[in-house]
Amino acid sequence: MKKALFAAAACAAVAVAAPALAGEAFVGVYKHDVTFIGDAVGLGAAGREDGVDVHLGYRTNRLENLRWLGKPQVHAMVSINSENTSNFVAAGFDWRIELGQPGGFYLRPGMGLAYTDGETQLPPANAPNISDEERARRTYLYYHRIDFGSKVLFEPELALGYDLSDSWSAELSYTHLSNGQIFHQGKNQGLDDAGVRLVYKF
Repeated sequence: MKKALFAAAACAAVAVAAPALAGEAFVGVYKHDVTFIGDAVGLGAAGREDGVDVHLGYRTNRLENLRWLGKPQVHAMVSINSENTSNFVAAGFDWRIELGQPGGFYLRPGMGLAYTDGETQLPPANAPNISDEERARRTYLYYHRIDFGSKVLFEPELALGYDLSDSWSAELSYTHLSNGQIFHQGKNQGLDDAGVRLVYKF
């Protein structure tokens, strides 16, 4: 949690400096560890943790010098969970794709890397020679915590947005965390967040 609080302070500092940096700041409210998206696409979902996540973040303007990469924006954000489970920080690229005339609806796919303070490589509850108390503790963790497998995770995301004005927009947003069997071989339960965020353009 200390890492998440430190990242929140960093994001706040960026937001204060943002008028000089331009770009966008955003805040979002998400249901933590939703299952309907993973079930709908056949990938499943952990469905083991509760609470609401608050996302605080910043995006740069489009990076014109990265024309070969489609002129992405860079995002950095922190996610703080109301139950203090599986907080994370993330950074990466995203792209705004207009759906019709500029100033209306748009899609925003993105990809980044994240670091979580959530559980990784939980010990088995059926291990031999452990006390009943320890077995109960491990069983509780198995049913109530996501086992990410790795602290470092991929962070794909997708949003559908609409410009409310020249300065404000709103987005329906989905964020996923997973090790992709690359950062760790084995457990890869992952996290799905779904919610809304408000974006302010400097």
